[in-house]
Amino acid sequence: MDNKNANIPVITQYAKTYSDPPEKVRPSARGIIMKDNKILLSYEKNTNVYMSPGGGLEEGETLEECCARELKEETGYIVNVKSPFITINEHCFETLYASNYFICEVIGQGESSLTHTEIEHGIEPRWIDVNTALEIFGEYDSKREDIGSLYLREFTVLTKLLKK
Repeated sequence: MDNKNANIPVITQYAKTYSDPPEKVRPSARGIIMKDNKILLSYEKNTNVYMSPGGGLEEGETLEECCARELKEETGYIVNVKSPFITINEHCFETLYASNYFICEVIGQGESSLTHTEIEHGIEPRWIDVNTALEIFGEYDSKREDIGSLYLREFTVLTKLLKK
């Protein structure tokens, strides 16, 4: 991670089942966009799963570039990646998901460009009231393990954001 991101909080979380050491590490970048007490989330209609928009780091790109690219691909929004917010190191099954969250602002609108998997899952952008998002992610204990781990990560980020 770049030096300019060195002072952001890093939180490590563990699913009930995880490999130590992990077999794979998946660095990613996720965007946080707030407007009128709502947060932009990606919603998978076919799996009924919410999450912050973002995804995996590609070779040769910075985390900030990854964040901007992933938000454009998933939501169609063109964003200014303003500042790093938090990193969550999530150990789930055989993978360490290193999710780097950035505060972003919308500066334009384009077309989304979804992957085959995102199309299968029915991904779409949704503006959700932050209190509703807290309720959704706060149910992490009632979800199957992989979704519960993801929801705990999102709950942690949103809780930290609202305390800011």
